[in-house]
Amino acid sequence: MATHILAIDTATEACSVALWRDGEIFTQFAVSPREHTQKILPMVEQCLIDAHLDLQHIDVLAFGRGPGSFTGVRIAVSIAQGLAFGANLPMIGISSLLTMAQGAYRQLGAKKVLVAIDARMGEIYSACYELKPDGFWQGAESEAVLKPEQFLAKINGLSGQWAIAGTGWSAYPILRTTNLNLLESGISLPDAQDMLLLALPEWQQGKTVDAEEAQPVYLRNEVSWKKLPGR
Repeated sequence: MATHILAIDTATEACSVALWRDGEIFTQFAVSPREHTQKILPMVEQCLIDAHLDLQHIDVLAFGRGPGSFTGVRIAVSIAQGLAFGANLPMIGISSLLTMAQGAYRQLGAKKVLVAIDARMGEIYSACYELKPDGFWQGAESEAVLKPEQFLAKINGLSGQWAIAGTGWSAYPILRTTNLNLLESGISLPDAQDMLLLALPEWQQGKTVDAEEAQPVYLRNEVSWKKLPGR
């Protein structure tokens, strides 16, 4: 049976859309801070046009649930919900951090990935992931908002070679003082195309939510986000 998955992410400075049509991937990606609301729907439309599909042909809608920019995460959830309501689609929320780990795997075949993105206010959203032989990533429980020094102490307890992804490594050079062997992945922001392979097994196992149940993940409460200018 044909499987069609639409994925949307605006959790960071990046704005991306991807579509899975029976193993073929169509993508749109742009780094466009503060322009997500203007760009995301035309990008969705372009992916549908490229794949010769209508929204009614989509089986499930995956969205970047965060963590990330408070405004960006809200945009992704609200746009995805609007599309899902309109076409009566189930939804799957995908971690922005895990999406970058999948990107590192796509780029390098990396099975051990440290992800850190700048969360502002001297903190990072971080996680440590390992791809297991069964094809599933382990490490969701490691997702946290931490001071760079806290994450450094955490990863110094690991060993071996780890790929790195996210803007946190350039924003906080102290992270690179770890005793680990770090491998650059070239992945600094999440890309919706990497959400597709994460969403596919979720869809196959029936792990979806109705549009009204779709929830963002901030890792940080809303009150502290209000301190951020322009957010």
